[in-house]
Amino acid sequence: MRASTSTRAAVAAALSAYGAELASEGATQLGGAFTDIPEADALVKSSPEAFLLAVLFTQGVPAERAWAGPYLLRERLGHLDLARLAGERASVDEAVCRRPALHRFKHTLAGWISDAAGRLIERYGGDASAIWADAPTAFELTRRLSEFRGIGRKKAAMAVELLRQHFGVEVRGLECGTVAYDVQVRRVFLRSGLADSDTPGEIDRAAAVACPAAPGSLDLATWLVGRQWCHPANPRCEECRLCAVCARFTERGVEGVGAR
Repeated sequence: MRASTSTRAAVAAALSAYGAELASEGATQLGGAFTDIPEADALVKSSPEAFLLAVLFTQGVPAERAWAGPYLLRERLGHLDLARLAGERASVDEAVCRRPALHRFKHTLAGWISDAAGRLIERYGGDASAIWADAPTAFELTRRLSEFRGIGRKKAAMAVELLRQHFGVEVRGLECGTVAYDVQVRRVFLRSGLADSDTPGEIDRAAAVACPAAPGSLDLATWLVGRQWCHPANPRCEECRLCAVCARFTERGVEGVGAR
């Protein structure tokens, strides 16, 4: 079964409108905040280094917990000094792994944090904002972020859009951007009729067709639709922002970690 061209166009228009609305509000994955701990939210918003470290946390744990990660790490270590994060690996590992562990993949994450700190010092003078300070293209910014161990295509695409829409970072070449290959995004694309198969290439293609000028601008809106309404089981279709236009292929699902 395939959605009609008119249905796809209507879904694309609805997601684009929602994305524009979110951008005008400076929205994040959790509304205007990144996490439900005010001090942690303030840290992510004020420190480019904390933002980058938080991106490392966004895997296999709820968004609220991921974005609180840098603050909770600082509480345990007493600092987020990059030189010490890079050089005192055993201390970082102990802080991440101490019960309750800060992450599902605790030892792996600790290594990513130390590696990221070292790369920031060696490549960017200890200033994470230097990664995006020169108004890079979406393609280039995605590439730079992806060079950090622990940040793949999915995390990089998410970070590019948050930097652009929430923090006002200038990003050129938006036509080269894309959405994250995230479980929420994939589910919404499949069920709404924008995509017909659950592969990175198909999701990329569908985003480019839906919004050729800036495919990545659909990322946050789609993620929020998936998180708030398009649940794996018992989707709340009548309350959804896409209610009037969605193809409602609710039998379609995604596979893999976090799919359910």
